[in-house]
Amino acid sequence: MTIRTAACRARDTLIPMAVLPIRIAGDPVLHSPAALVTEFDDTLRTLVADMFETMDTAPGVGLAGPQVGVPLRLFVYDYEADDGTPRRGVAINPELFVTPTPLGEADEDTESEGCLSFPGERFPLRRSERAILRAVDLDGTPIEIEAEGWFARVFQHEFDHLDGVLYTDRLEHEYAKPVAKITRKRGWGVPGVSWTPGVEHLED
Repeated sequence: MTIRTAACRARDTLIPMAVLPIRIAGDPVLHSPAALVTEFDDTLRTLVADMFETMDTAPGVGLAGPQVGVPLRLFVYDYEADDGTPRRGVAINPELFVTPTPLGEADEDTESEGCLSFPGERFPLRRSERAILRAVDLDGTPIEIEAEGWFARVFQHEFDHLDGVLYTDRLEHEYAKPVAKITRKRGWGVPGVSWTPGVEHLED
């Protein structure tokens, strides 16, 4: 699938301010590996700009192509460091290298994670403490970023989306029933369900 075809499909339901509908768990695009980006053109730039607008409106710290119905390997991120330094960018065709995940149970206070494709909910999940991201930017220029702590978590979460994996797929067994209950109660877990940031407020 080309960028143009994928982006046009996602933009069929585009609302003002270039905010795209976000697919919810159960939509097939979220549960299949994404394809490499091969076209670096104005269509890609428009898609990335729309993804930033969607992420900011939600709000979130990351958003992957499959979450807006585009099955391509790219994600945007916006995470502020502890010292206030902004970390904002796009990763296209990324590779991610991580340290081993620490053993033990995840802490609910410091390791609880959320997802715009399973909005309004948070569950604890252990992640690697360090990661190295290698990707290209909108111009096809290689980039490499070393990340620690929550910044590394953001990269791992978004990279998972590109392989068709949601963070809820990685949770400990004890959280399987709560996730299933929420999914049934809200009518998720089926194709075609989405929400539009700025119109619906599922992350409140």
